[in-house]
Amino acid sequence: MDPSMNVLGGVLQPCSTAPMTGFYRDGCCNTGPEDHGSHTVCVVVTAEFLALSKYLGNDLSTPRPEFRFPGLKPGDRWCLCAARFLQAAQEFAAPKVVLEATHALALEIVPMELLQAHRAED
Repeated sequence: MDPSMNVLGGVLQPCSTAPMTGFYRDGCCNTGPEDHGSHTVCVVVTAEFLALSKYLGNDLSTPRPEFRFPGLKPGDRWCLCAARFLQAAQEFAAPKVVLEATHALALEIVPMELLQAHRAED
C-alpha cells in the first residue's frame, strides 16, 4: 500500500502523538471514506483558534477523559477538519499549518495558497 501523500506531494508526516491525533488516532492526518469531516489539516493550535472553535460548538480545550482526550492547549498539533480550518481562516483565527503533515485530500476543500499563507515555521 502506498503511503498517504501530503499537500507538497511527499510522504505524509506524523502530526502529533502527544496528544494523539488523527481521525484514526494514529498520529497522522490520514483520511478515508468514514471520515466525513476530512480531518486532514495538521495545525498548531492557538488560543484564538481554540476560543473560536469553542464558540462554534466544538470545545477542543476542555479535557474529556471518557474519550481519552486531554484537551488542547496553544502550541499543540492537531488534525483539524478541512472545512473548520477554512472557516477559521475566514474569521481571521486560522492556526498555523504543518504542510508536511497535511493530507493531500485537504486540497479538495482548502486552496493550497491559503494553506501556504498559514504555514508554520520549521
